[in-house]
Amino acid sequence: MKYRKLGASDLKISEISLGSWLTYGVGVEADKARACLDRAFDLGINFIDTANAYGRGAAETVLGESLAKRPRDSYVLATKLFVPMSDTDRGLSRAQVFKQIDASLQRLRTDYVDLYQCHRYDPDTPLEETMQALSEIVRAGKVRWIGFSEWSPEQIEAAFAIPGVERFVSSQPQYSLLWRRPERRVIPICAANGVSQIVWSPLAQGVLTGKYDPNSPPPAGTRATSDTMGSAIARWMEKPVLERVQQLKPIAAEAGLTLGQFSLAWVLREPNVASAIVGASRPEQLDENAAASGAVVDPALFKKAEELVAGLQGAS
Repeated sequence: MKYRKLGASDLKISEISLGSWLTYGVGVEADKARACLDRAFDLGINFIDTANAYGRGAAETVLGESLAKRPRDSYVLATKLFVPMSDTDRGLSRAQVFKQIDASLQRLRTDYVDLYQCHRYDPDTPLEETMQALSEIVRAGKVRWIGFSEWSPEQIEAAFAIPGVERFVSSQPQYSLLWRRPERRVIPICAANGVSQIVWSPLAQGVLTGKYDPNSPPPAGTRATSDTMGSAIARWMEKPVLERVQQLKPIAAEAGLTLGQFSLAWVLREPNVASAIVGASRPEQLDENAAASGAVVDPALFKKAEELVAGLQGAS
């Protein structure tokens, strides 16, 4: 496993990281979640990403139980706030920042998180209020570094312009061969300001593993057939997308990689990307994904792949 520095922070995180969206505490049983976590550590994955809203605290609870016996300095832990936790608890107000970090720390069974991320931008709270509150919990030792997810270029620049507050070090966008929008403005702005990308859905919800045949129903037991985990995959399950993805397989094979590994290596070709977050419901999935770290691929093959999927929504 290779490691990269996260923005202007002192954190070094694994190129492949383990996420818990739609899985731990929700779609995957606790014993399987623990097995995946154990395998992640065996493979050198040291960055674990979650959020308070995943299962409304369930994912954090499972992770807290699973991580309790491990030395706190042996992993880098990230969580988020913003998404509603109740009818009244949502957003990035000062009150919510203080309430939600304490609740997350309790569920995660830790005194601090390494990275605390704004899950989305809060248009109902002044940005200065949010940044001041985040700065206070950093200075109180509850959080080491701060980040954001899916903010617009204008929102990112506005945060950088506020004086006397802690600086963001991470951005968490959706980014993959099928979704390249961050390249336009977000990545350049972040690269110029000491912010790295931690990418979610680098495999387009598993579609970029090539396991979905455009002419057949999704295999049983896959995310596309799951009531709890299948909602986000619909956009990638259209036949034209699946047909193009199948055509990527020979390119990946030429690189000596599976399509999933090739797709992760493509994301990691971008210097501003610190890590690609993968989900796993079985430990062996992590073996497959971790092998993408450090993969050396001819840039011509990446270009060929980009040209093949160009024109698909979000891919160019």
